[in-house]
Amino acid sequence: MLMYALFRVQLRLPSAKSWLACSRRGPYALRRPDRFHPNLKKQKPMSSRLRCLSLVTVLALTAATLASAAEAIRIRAGTTAKHTDENGVVWLADQGFDGGDTIDRGDIKVGNTKTPSIYTAERYSMTSFKQTVPNGKYTVKLHFAETYEGIGGVGNRVFTFNVEGHEFKNFDVTAKAGGDMKAYVETVEVEVKDGKLDITFTAQVENPQINALEIIPAA
Repeated sequence: MLMYALFRVQLRLPSAKSWLACSRRGPYALRRPDRFHPNLKKQKPMSSRLRCLSLVTVLALTAATLASAAEAIRIRAGTTAKHTDENGVVWLADQGFDGGDTIDRGDIKVGNTKTPSIYTAERYSMTSFKQTVPNGKYTVKLHFAETYEGIGGVGNRVFTFNVEGHEFKNFDVTAKAGGDMKAYVETVEVEVKDGKLDITFTAQVENPQINALEIIPAA
């Protein structure tokens, strides 16, 4: 409504009441000059037909702008409250996962990242993740770090995960990150066609784990 009010002042568009009359009786229904413009006597009033067409254009542009402004979904696994990272980005609490357990390891040091705080908690042993989203293209970022001291070294935690049909087999967090206590981000481009984004996890050696994930609408 605020956006419409601003456009109305800019373009001398009809009021909501006049627009209703316009929509019912056609673009020639508006006969009175616009009474809201301060320089009305010095300017030639915009024609009723043009004002109606201008309003339709503004509403269409407003709808397109709102649709394109869809925000990214960021989830920090293993937590019960929202979290603001070192860059001021807000992450939602753990949600959307099926199965597994969570743990917050507190004040640990994780390398390979400018936002180590999102890697101090995790969900493990989960089997899937689901998030309802509008159909369209997305960039999905999955954040991992091996922070469990009982599973150290390459080959000691291996699992497979599938993001909307994109499969990552034999995924080894430590190998990908170049060591334990180091962050690694796997990025995949996907297209959602059924209104929900699905990720599955399959254990191979020990249990799957994840620290955070992002679902970012394509520009």
